[in-house]
Amino acid sequence: MAELVLGPVLRHVDATSAAVWVETDAACEVEVLGSRTRTFQVGEQHFALVIVRGLAPETSTPYAVALDGASVWPEPDAAYPPSTIRTRPVRTLLFGSCRAAKATPGALAADTIGPDALDAYAVRMKKLPEREWADWLVLLGDQVYADEPTPYIRQWLADRRGDEEPVGEVASFREYAELYHESWSDPEIRWLMSTVPTSMIFDDHDVRDDWNTSDVWRAKMARKPWWRKRIRAGLASYWVYQHLGNPDPEEMARDPLYRAVLEADGDVQTMLEDFAEDADGEIDGRKPVRWSYRRDFGRTRLLMIDTRNGRILEGQRLMIGDAEFAWLEENAAGDLDHLLIGSSLPWLMPHLLSHLQSLNERAAGQPGWRGKLGEKVRQAADLEHWPSFRASFERLAQLIRRVGTGPDAPATICVLSGDVHHSYAARADYPGGTDSAVLQLVCSPVHNAPPRVFHLAFALSWAEPLAGALRKLADRRGISPDPVRWEKVSGPHFGNSIATLRLRGRSARFVLETARRERGLVRVADLDLGSV
Repeated sequence: MAELVLGPVLRHVDATSAAVWVETDAACEVEVLGSRTRTFQVGEQHFALVIVRGLAPETSTPYAVALDGASVWPEPDAAYPPSTIRTRPVRTLLFGSCRAAKATPGALAADTIGPDALDAYAVRMKKLPEREWADWLVLLGDQVYADEPTPYIRQWLADRRGDEEPVGEVASFREYAELYHESWSDPEIRWLMSTVPTSMIFDDHDVRDDWNTSDVWRAKMARKPWWRKRIRAGLASYWVYQHLGNPDPEEMARDPLYRAVLEADGDVQTMLEDFAEDADGEIDGRKPVRWSYRRDFGRTRLLMIDTRNGRILEGQRLMIGDAEFAWLEENAAGDLDHLLIGSSLPWLMPHLLSHLQSLNERAAGQPGWRGKLGEKVRQAADLEHWPSFRASFERLAQLIRRVGTGPDAPATICVLSGDVHHSYAARADYPGGTDSAVLQLVCSPVHNAPPRVFHLAFALSWAEPLAGALRKLADRRGISPDPVRWEKVSGPHFGNSIATLRLRGRSARFVLETARRERGLVRVADLDLGSV
């Protein structure tokens, strides 16, 4: 009899339908609330995305999962409330990035990088009445760490393939899958993701640190004999574990790859990995694959941007190509109360880092030793955020200004980001002003707090005298003036954190909570976004 390996994970939900993702250990029929679908096979593993239709708007429906008619979820004697599908309006949205697996699964505060903020949120949420549960979860990258595995994974890899390269890193689809098994099997996280709909996007560690930093980095990786297998497996596993369920069911039904997977008779691993190799070719604009997507929550819209695989690195460096930016511009327009732009990498960074990255981009583009030195610094210091793709940085600023100006402007435009291992809120101010409040909101990490020695460096990166000196240097180097000014209004905050956006009509509130040992979540920021 088939058994449930992972999930259920609640993905897309709207007023009348929902998508429920599962992994099983054998081929079977999966049933949720009377909707049934057959699993598809990837190597030795089996998956399904069950589309539940006919739900009533603004209701809460407990659900179970059955495999070939046998109930497998909820588990016997479950310590958590029933998993539910809630079709009510989204008013409470969680977000964050950078969640490393715990060294001791199930232990809230058992490892050296501090307590897991998402774990702590789940522990608190299960004690609350359902009306106070979060409505949506947005994971902004580094859901797994493919190049920094836990001791358990390193031993598992050593037992699996000895000293075969890459030592201590995953390389195959099955090995990537083990990262998700380790990270998502926590009882707290498993229940949370079965009940709170989740949208996701990758960042570099979901594939490998510094993924697509530059064309030089790509050329270096291409020379490694194991890299082709690694990138094929990395993007194929991302499609299965994270992308599947990001788009709405109608868009998924139109996806040729998804249709081919469902219609296949047998193992589709090669099919998915061939697709992944094509997707990796997007970097030069020849084979566009759009991982970005749109989610509407009533009068709130989330545009999730692929800031890793969508980069153009040959010629002018672009964070995303022209076709994808045109998609972003088209979908940013609308009659909205709130526009949320999900970008794993911050758009507005600490001023010192922002100017440094634009200077480094200019240096790395120079011929000879200056360019080589600039490229080494780019890779060593991770200088590959929006300001290091200056043309894209400015184009995003112009887009936000257009959308945020005029009688139909949203009340708020918020860029939601992670990656930088400290959290903050910054307000953007344009010459002449905007009708929307424009904010950069960063929550990082969820569970991967750096040593305290880094706190001073992050704090200094906001220091105005140092930033001013770099801006003057940028002026001398011919770098265009910043199209927008920004000011930090909260932070920098350190530690494992989870952020909440509370949306009520045209008002919005940002709450940041940090996990403390023995204390659970502690509120460290609470901002009315219309008045900061």
